[in-house]
Amino acid sequence: MKAVICAVSSVLALLLAKPAAALCILCSCSVAINSQVAFGVYNPLPGSAADTAGRFTVTCDVTLGVLDTYTVALGKGGSGSYAPRKMSSGTNALSYNLYLDAARTTVWGDGSGGTSLVSDASLLGLLGHYVRVYDVYGRILANQQTARPGSYADTVTITVTYN
Repeated sequence: MKAVICAVSSVLALLLAKPAAALCILCSCSVAINSQVAFGVYNPLPGSAADTAGRFTVTCDVTLGVLDTYTVALGKGGSGSYAPRKMSSGTNALSYNLYLDAARTTVWGDGSGGTSLVSDASLLGLLGHYVRVYDVYGRILANQQTARPGSYADTVTITVTYN
């Protein structure tokens, strides 16, 4: 029995010997939207911001993994920019953004241009299945009194990348 335990420990020690690299064999993740970031009716005349939140779930399946690390990035949307994102209604636009925190201080993006992304991990997985739920916080930016009536929308891609 001791020989088997030592052999397994040695294999784990060899796999863990690479601290900067993760090992993940046959790992896959999927994303499900629990609730969209929906602002409802926005009145631009007071000149104030409008806040809301949404939620999505990342589900990962791991056949064999040691320090399975991945990142969750949010795309720029239809405007092609994080500074700020824009919802559109025909040719009209409303500036908004998506944030990592309820205080709406950290723009959730891909790590470029002053944005941040989420890094997450599972230490050891063998035929594992794990689920992580993420909240995303939205804000229509203040002082958009020239906004036209309409139904505004944008589509933002969620990208999960194994490292």
